[in-house]
Amino acid sequence: MEKPKDFIREIIEEDLREKRYGKVVTRFPPEPNGYLHIGHAKSIYLNFGIAQEYGGSCNLRMDDTDPEGEKEEYVKAIIEDVKWLGFDFGEKVFFASDYFDKLYEFAVELIKKGKAYVCHLSPEEIKAYRGSFTEAGKESPYRNRSVEENLQLFEKMKNGEFEEGSCVLRAKIDMKSPNLVMRDPVIYRIKKTPHYRTKEKWKIYPMYDFAHPLSDALEGVTHSICTLEFENNRPLYDWFIEELVPSKERPKQIEFARLNLSHTVLSKRLLSILVEKKIVDGWDDPRMPTLAGLRRRGYTPDAIKEFLRRIGVARNENLIDISLLEHCVREDLDWKAPRIMAVLRPIEVIIENYPPGKVEIIECPNHPKRPEMGKREVLFGREILIEEDDFSENPPEGYKRLTPKNHVRLRYAYRIKCKEIIKDASGKVVKLICTYDPDSIKEGNKVKEGVIHWLGKENAVASEVRLYDRLFLVPDPASYGDDFIKYVNPKSREILFPSYVEKRILNEEPGSVFQFERIGYFCIDSKDSKKERPVFNLIVPLKDSYGKK
Repeated sequence: MEKPKDFIREIIEEDLREKRYGKVVTRFPPEPNGYLHIGHAKSIYLNFGIAQEYGGSCNLRMDDTDPEGEKEEYVKAIIEDVKWLGFDFGEKVFFASDYFDKLYEFAVELIKKGKAYVCHLSPEEIKAYRGSFTEAGKESPYRNRSVEENLQLFEKMKNGEFEEGSCVLRAKIDMKSPNLVMRDPVIYRIKKTPHYRTKEKWKIYPMYDFAHPLSDALEGVTHSICTLEFENNRPLYDWFIEELVPSKERPKQIEFARLNLSHTVLSKRLLSILVEKKIVDGWDDPRMPTLAGLRRRGYTPDAIKEFLRRIGVARNENLIDISLLEHCVREDLDWKAPRIMAVLRPIEVIIENYPPGKVEIIECPNHPKRPEMGKREVLFGREILIEEDDFSENPPEGYKRLTPKNHVRLRYAYRIKCKEIIKDASGKVVKLICTYDPDSIKEGNKVKEGVIHWLGKENAVASEVRLYDRLFLVPDPASYGDDFIKYVNPKSREILFPSYVEKRILNEEPGSVFQFERIGYFCIDSKDSKKERPVFNLIVPLKDSYGKK
């Protein structure tokens, strides 16, 4: 496959030609306060992919600078997700919290250089003093404290002698800068919440904008590749690097457009609302765009990486239609997934001229294009199940399945004809009395009336099937702000029971993927499926049918 070309790789290649760096080192730096989603997968694919292409390395680093909400649970989930996608970060996982001592020293160095000060303005006052895009900021009354006083106050902050919110450490840059980020940003704040790794050692924690560039520098990162929302912060990134890092060890920040995917949301805050309001069943709900959810649904790493390869890397943001991701999944599974037959909404069929008590073994290919995947045996008998949609008492024009007037071919088996229709009290068809042509199995599947799938009752296992649709009814729900919740698709999940699947699935492991012939690709649910009640998740239908129902 041809190597991708984009503006980031062009920058890296120029840096290598000019010998600015000896070896490419990138990093993927998630905050361990939630689960990764497919937007993070784009960053993982880009950072690890670039490192691999140029013979470098990529660090997996937990940017754990805020103890509120950070958990070991999320660290483990992130590691699992990166490994599942197939990327190697070596034996070591990096943590910003490992650098807390060094980051504190950096802050002290800024104070000694007269480039940082302890400020006792309230958060509201700091915001008011910052000014606006049209109005210059106003200097804090604490801005010109002496170096000695700032060192003493910062030491007291570290020792927990001040209450949360009473003071912060700010960088002394330029209160008149046209970039509001550069107007004396906060670089340390007091938080007395225990950290999940450092416990109660620290009472102060560095802000992300301070810790991130310096962590990059400490790890020898050469190219700090991040999404466009950090573009405005790049001058601050560079300022910390220039003030505190030797010129030969300075990383370079490059921004790219983040992934925006239609009919879902990729904001951690909005995803949290879906979980908290129980609109979905947790972070690994198969409707969620989290990697845990996609994995549970049955999406494959290869399909996700192919999707990311196709969308490429851009400077400007755009909304990618989720149907492209579904197409990549469908394309991947078409080659990989063994075939089985399943009946989701069953109608019972009695073949009255088939010998009572007789059970016949019919061989079916596990994959029509891959004979190396072998064959399986299915059981045919007097009683079978067919799909509700494969029979019509009053068929529309062009209908080629079973009707009172025509024959239909049972896939890999016989031709049958409907003789009698049995309905329940509501008028719903519940059973068909049919006849079969015993010589028709020799004809194969060539019959103009059409071919339908089926299950012999002796070969059927009652199963729960979960059908999934788009989570939102509109392409860009995030554009509606907090009203996004109004556009949740009330039919994003339909649970069918009992549906019936070939008995062979009883020997398969959770997470196994199949094509239900003529229906779509399904995965045995890794969380809820049990031997006594198998559960299947719809991964994708055979064709994109969204909005065509």
